[in-house]
Amino acid sequence: MPATNHQDRPARPGENDLELLAGAAREAGRIASGYFRNDPEVWYKDGKSPVSEADLAVDRFLKEVLLTARPDYGWLSEETVGNRRAMGKGRFFVVDPIDGTRAFLKGQPTWCVSIAVVVDGRPIAGVLDCPQKNEIYLASPGRGAHLNGKQIEVAPAGKNPVVAGPDTMIDALPQAVRQSIGHHPYIPSLAYRIAMVAKGTLDATFVRPSAHDWDIAAADLVLAEAGGTIRMVDGNKPTYGLAGARQGAMVAGSGALLDRLHRTISDQS
Repeated sequence: MPATNHQDRPARPGENDLELLAGAAREAGRIASGYFRNDPEVWYKDGKSPVSEADLAVDRFLKEVLLTARPDYGWLSEETVGNRRAMGKGRFFVVDPIDGTRAFLKGQPTWCVSIAVVVDGRPIAGVLDCPQKNEIYLASPGRGAHLNGKQIEVAPAGKNPVVAGPDTMIDALPQAVRQSIGHHPYIPSLAYRIAMVAKGTLDATFVRPSAHDWDIAAADLVLAEAGGTIRMVDGNKPTYGLAGARQGAMVAGSGALLDRLHRTISDQS
């Protein structure tokens, strides 16, 4: 993130929080990497969703560091079920200690630590730290999105866009649209998939129903500051922490392609 002279102007919303998140995420990534490809213990939530000792260790670290620094903030985390009601405070952290746990457990590098600060239902600071990809994404309103210190933008409109997402959602596209795009292979981390749209590696992605706030809050801001958006079925942006932790079907992208993909999820609703 570019250096900021705080004597020249007041901090923008989320700017001071962004520095806190970046440092915490970096250390969290280091902790997670200590378990990576090292056979961590694994349990299954609801009999199907894996959680490892790495997820829990990172969650404990982040909760201690972030709430010590900001004791008046609320807390919403994938791994801290009992604390979800704390998000009713004026601003709160939204945390996924390891987004892409299945990839993490398979020894695949596409996972990240995802942290956001949310105010009035929208993120004002967001960080994705992807240690095995050597990528750190930072965003705060009005300052752009940055990858490893360099500003990123969504890809310009092209003739052969590349789209990611579940096969069922891709298959629901009109035949003419489906034949004009490339379908990117499965990307296990939703946050990283949205970040790929932000940096222009992907042109767009569908998001299956029932994504959680912690999967997308930080990536949402990164994408928005890179010139894109996440759009829900009703055409609005997601709201976090106000109507529960789960979201409906969504699409992330920009421009005319986003409009075309959005029509598909709207028609299916």
